[in-house]
Amino acid sequence: MMDKRTGKMIGITIAAIVVIVFLLVSNNLVKQLAEQERERMDIWAKATERLATANVGSDLEFLLGIISQNNSIPVLICDRNFGISEFRNFQLPERGDEDKSIFTELSTRNREYLDDRLKKAANGMALESLSKKNRHFIKVELYGGENQYIYFEDSKLLKNLSIYPYIQTTVMVMLALIIYLAMVYTKRAEQNRVWVGLSKETAHQLGTPISSLMAWTEYLHTTGVERDITDEIDKDVKRLSVIANRFSKIGSRPEMQLEYINEVVERSIDYMKSRVSGKVDIRLHLSADDYGVKLSRPLVEWVMENLTKNAVDAMQGEGVLDITTGAERNIIWIEVRDTGKGIARKNFKTVFNPGYTTKKRGWGLGLTLVKRIIEEYHKGKIYVKESEIGVGTTFRIELPEAK
Repeated sequence: MMDKRTGKMIGITIAAIVVIVFLLVSNNLVKQLAEQERERMDIWAKATERLATANVGSDLEFLLGIISQNNSIPVLICDRNFGISEFRNFQLPERGDEDKSIFTELSTRNREYLDDRLKKAANGMALESLSKKNRHFIKVELYGGENQYIYFEDSKLLKNLSIYPYIQTTVMVMLALIIYLAMVYTKRAEQNRVWVGLSKETAHQLGTPISSLMAWTEYLHTTGVERDITDEIDKDVKRLSVIANRFSKIGSRPEMQLEYINEVVERSIDYMKSRVSGKVDIRLHLSADDYGVKLSRPLVEWVMENLTKNAVDAMQGEGVLDITTGAERNIIWIEVRDTGKGIARKNFKTVFNPGYTTKKRGWGLGLTLVKRIIEEYHKGKIYVKESEIGVGTTFRIELPEAK
């Protein structure tokens, strides 16, 4: 079955191929249109050449008709010294009265503008060379050995079409991104509703048997059962009550109070020490200063217990578990390092996804809840800091220091 990452990569690859094909087709169409404009300018240049060398009996009306048909391609006619004699279809910096003639007379300012345009196009090269190598120059031979040069630019339509594919591609990418974000938001909102419903229902279902167990422990006290036994039962019943209370907090904004991180961690680990294998060596490395953090103690204790239990499972009940606290740049951090089987680098983020588990039994929800508690409720971060197969894994929690 295809995993989520492979599906995303296939989707991105298909989208990239579609965009590339679209750009290639569009650019090919623009190239064809540019070639058509070049052919039109060749015909226009020949008509200009014929008109300049025509005798009295020539069909001047036909030649003038060909020349007048160009109403979109900007054209300059100049000599080898860049002296402009005529121009057509340029958007000039000054606007005068509309001239109905084939060519428009130049004002001083307009001449400077067009001279600068032409010289930039020539780029310091000889016009003879440009007429052979540059697609925007055409050489026209006149009588008496004189030559003229026709310089033309792409029409406004061609320029617009050349950038249109990129604009359209940008719009398509933006729309795709908006649709993707909307789908992600909708999916996340739906998952949140499922989480809240499941948590509330779990807390509700646990309420009745917990109340019953509390009553039974009181009854056992009166029947002469040893106090040590009933006290241990009572501890676990209270623990179940705490767990039910934790589930009831999912979906609602928990109350945040100033707590000291070393105390919270130490209390969580003390509870777990008596409930894990004696072959697991749990070592606490608490910072010299006990830093204050605004947090929900029940939820953070739940996080620590979950990470501890996962670490013990990863070590198969035997190994070393190091828990370290510290601070840097207004960030309070906790690291949980085990000597278990490790996590492949490609799964560093996947381990927090719902349903991900390496256990034969389990729903794969523990780390998902941990991530939700740390990042959504406490505005912190949790991630796999480092891991090596067969060596162990380090989870790191970062919380903002109380101000």
